[in-house]
Amino acid sequence: MRILVVDNYDSFVYNLVQYIGQLGETCTVWRNDDDRLVDSAEARAAGRSVVQRFDGVLISPGPGTPAAAGQSIPLIKACIRYEVPLFGVCLGHQALAEALGGSVVRADELLHGKTSPVWHDGSGVMRGLPDPVTVTRYHSLTVDEASLPEELVVTGRSDSGMVMSMRHASLPLHGVQFHPESIMTSCGHRIVANWMGCAGFPVDEDLVRDLENRHDAVLSGL
Repeated sequence: MRILVVDNYDSFVYNLVQYIGQLGETCTVWRNDDDRLVDSAEARAAGRSVVQRFDGVLISPGPGTPAAAGQSIPLIKACIRYEVPLFGVCLGHQALAEALGGSVVRADELLHGKTSPVWHDGSGVMRGLPDPVTVTRYHSLTVDEASLPEELVVTGRSDSGMVMSMRHASLPLHGVQFHPESIMTSCGHRIVANWMGCAGFPVDEDLVRDLENRHDAVLSGL
């Protein structure tokens, strides 16, 4: 699987890259302002985009707002146009909402490295997870659920009702507000593997189970 990771200048991005590597795939990592992310006028006129060179695109966490996240939103729009599988994490999740006309607003609570339960419907990247599942959150902004278009389906919420995960109703586009790559998040490897499976590249179940068992062993020693 050829995966493009868009680095929004975040310290966690290589944890995501490591998870993908442990699941058997490699990544191309470009910063969000890399010129290679910008489709030329010639490419656009010919109906081509850089995203078509990849089997999936991951938009990483990062500081600031989606509008300030370099080429993140244009790339998401290209993924929508060409139906390229996408996974937005934290800021990437918010950018997915904005790319489809949703709004991102100030959250009622500020969370930095805090764990909380997420209640979910078991679909998309949340498939096969306990309900609720414990996740780690680093964010002061949140997707405004009332602003979301009908094609974005909310699949998980926090105790307070904040959108924690969502998927597109018909395209392979997924987003999570939390950090699956955090050591304190349960089932992080499975969440990433679920996205890879949704993208058409299923991961061996025994490998996922082994990675989860090793993660749990490390966590129990903290």
